[in-house]
Amino acid sequence: MAFENTPEQDRIEMEKYISNVPDTTSVAYFKPSADIIKMPLKFDIEKLREAVDELEGGKGFIDLGSGFQATTLTKRPNIDVVTDNDLSGRFYTRTDDTLEEYARDDIIDESEFTDFVDDFKGTYFEYVHQELTKRYPIGRMRILLKEVYNCNSWHRDPEPRLHIPIYTNPGALFIVNHHCTHLPADGSVYFTDTRGYHTALNGGENNRVHIVAALAYPEAIIL
Repeated sequence: MAFENTPEQDRIEMEKYISNVPDTTSVAYFKPSADIIKMPLKFDIEKLREAVDELEGGKGFIDLGSGFQATTLTKRPNIDVVTDNDLSGRFYTRTDDTLEEYARDDIIDESEFTDFVDDFKGTYFEYVHQELTKRYPIGRMRILLKEVYNCNSWHRDPEPRLHIPIYTNPGALFIVNHHCTHLPADGSVYFTDTRGYHTALNGGENNRVHIVAALAYPEAIIL
């Protein structure tokens, strides 16, 4: 077996590596990228948390399994039954070393989700929805809860999304196209281009709760 360096060269190179002190502070803050952008919008975080606390105490979340729970805030007109596909929707993934991409679940027309769910009318969630729809074409809008020590699949969606963190922790991270950052829960709205491959994980000790609103633009053709 051939080695490129001598043992002495490798020792010197390793000493260079360990002489750099890791950054252990900025990882708790937001680091933008072309795919994860803080928008010029901000909601009242205390009102958001009060609305979530009422949700957990009464109406609750739908348990989707694997440490993932959701409740829907928008629906199709005259359709009150929420299907599993409404809560998940089409996504694309690669599952093995062939790197072949597979489509999972059925396509959803985000533009159909124009009605706000009656149970949440008059809440701060409705105010958030009204303000977002003044600015953007909003489709499915859900509240997503990710339990501790939990991770989504590595996948891409047909549409980009807006995230509004409500409860989080420094171990809750969002990754798009290998860029990883924390999204602080301070009322800010984040554009996440989930048309790229991404995942969300909660490596912390408290549940992560976000509002996630799909942007109802036509699906991009991605090769």
